[in-house]
Amino acid sequence: MPESPPPARSAQPDPSAPPFDLITMGRIGVDLYPLQTGVPLTEVETFGKFLGGSAANVAVAAARLGHSSAVITRTGDDPFGDYLHRALQEFGVDDRWVAPVAAYPTPVTFCEIFPPDHFPLYFYRRPKAPDLEIRTGELDLAAVRAARVLWVTGTGLSEEPSRTATLDALAARARAGTTVFDLDWRPMFWTDPDAARPHYAEALRHTTVAVGNLDECEIATGLREPRACAEALLAAGVQLAVVKQGPKGVLAVHRDGTAAEVPPVPVEVVNGLGAGDAFGGALCHGLLSGWDLERTMRYANAAGALVASRLACSSAMPTAAEIDGLLA
Repeated sequence: MPESPPPARSAQPDPSAPPFDLITMGRIGVDLYPLQTGVPLTEVETFGKFLGGSAANVAVAAARLGHSSAVITRTGDDPFGDYLHRALQEFGVDDRWVAPVAAYPTPVTFCEIFPPDHFPLYFYRRPKAPDLEIRTGELDLAAVRAARVLWVTGTGLSEEPSRTATLDALAARARAGTTVFDLDWRPMFWTDPDAARPHYAEALRHTTVAVGNLDECEIATGLREPRACAEALLAAGVQLAVVKQGPKGVLAVHRDGTAAEVPPVPVEVVNGLGAGDAFGGALCHGLLSGWDLERTMRYANAAGALVASRLACSSAMPTAAEIDGLLA
């Protein structure tokens, strides 16, 4: 077993700095996507290298839409980690809370691309991903509390010390502003679903918005029918439940009784990976803009559709003009 890594380096807080519109917390890595579609990895000859990881991608998506965003995560102390810092900076995402962990390499993720709906993922995160080494003592809790939106993920709950750090960040925030729990269920990161459910339940107690697809909602609630999932998430403590239904669109239900069910935006799918992260960044945009539920869901759906029509994730995140153009 590797030795425990030293504490990650973190920037000193600046009390005079304005709060971020969005702080995300969770997974980062390098995506190596094949430049040939409809081909298994055994036959792929060339790959493109991209910033990846759900928390990083949501921060990029929000930055593309004009918001100040930052990500709390960890990389390896290696060239891929250096690349991720540079990529975040180029996308306009603040990387002050992205620190190296010497004990573990930066994660790499491969995929296969079989449009329109088959995109197997292969995660290389062993013996452990550095983004699971986030520790409570390294968090700038004042900045976490001040952010207009905090976004955390289910993957961050899968191992310690990230699990405790994530829950402590949520507890310290005490539902200030908008706090989003991306259910983000990845079965390969857990021993079994039953191990995940208590931690998901604890996170839901501290969040105002829950968002996930039907598989993810089933992990959190034990249910699969979309409206029942939404009602169960509201009963667990959130104010807004967003249930993504793939080709059936998205259902959003608010505690105040308002609801919106919006069909997907039809596009020719190139790579469906990253569409959910684009949806997340656009969801944050709608929430930050004070839009009504239906407008927010239509906008987020369009953002996801645009990314699904492109190869990459982070570099494919759309601008506001592109989303407006698709909706028009």
